[in-house]
Amino acid sequence: MPVRAEAPPAAETRTVAIPNFWNPRSRGERVEAPQTGRAVRFLTDDEFPPLHFAGPDGNPTGFVVELTRAVCERLAITCTVQARRFDTLLDALNERQGDVVAAAIPLTPALRARFLATRPFFRWPARFIARTDRGLPAPSAAALAERSVGVIAGSAHAAYLRAFFPKAAARDFTDLSAAEGALRRGEVDYVFADGLGLALFAGGFESGNCCALIGGDYLENRYFGEGIGLVTRQEDAALARALDDALQRLWDDGRYAEIYLRFFPVSPF
Repeated sequence: MPVRAEAPPAAETRTVAIPNFWNPRSRGERVEAPQTGRAVRFLTDDEFPPLHFAGPDGNPTGFVVELTRAVCERLAITCTVQARRFDTLLDALNERQGDVVAAAIPLTPALRARFLATRPFFRWPARFIARTDRGLPAPSAAALAERSVGVIAGSAHAAYLRAFFPKAAARDFTDLSAAEGALRRGEVDYVFADGLGLALFAGGFESGNCCALIGGDYLENRYFGEGIGLVTRQEDAALARALDDALQRLWDDGRYAEIYLRFFPVSPF
């Protein structure tokens, strides 16, 4: 069954939903970062907004990057952030060209076999989006019966739709842009896809204010993955624990929410 992200109580008064991936029962004593005598080197990519991208001054910024900088402040450690090509990040970490990867690299069993990672601090929810001029109902197995739903052919979202909404009239598209275009033209009733991409579309110029996210978020690991965390080498277990603890405490003191709101004017959750 669909799993919803838990939001903090204050989120009820917000216009932007803020996800909560932390377990309050896991809190313990504060974990200090190991003292290395040098700056901790974070590696990222600068071509994946709003998570990580080049700012106006050419320096890396984005949700992941600014959260990383807040982690460093919380741990009272000196950090550097260097942008590299996305497909080289894990090799650079393995070759000790950096200490932590802070980028949208999915947490998978294969990654965990090579590296350590914090608990997820961001995930990609699946979401429905619909035209706002048709009075369409919130998605459910009954509500979507015989209604047209655009999906990307061969995607996890297409498989999930067919498994949990079997009576929906799925329509395959080659990519998200094609599905969004069909929705904007009124050729499908809904699109079911990556919530981050749909949120950017809904809040962007290309949508023409045609459409809005509708219903809840879907977070099944088996279909949509575990999300992303900060990745370290296996021998840096003390650093990984400190990063994990700092992320938890940034959520507790509201800093996570503050950074989230800067980069997600339309939340994918």
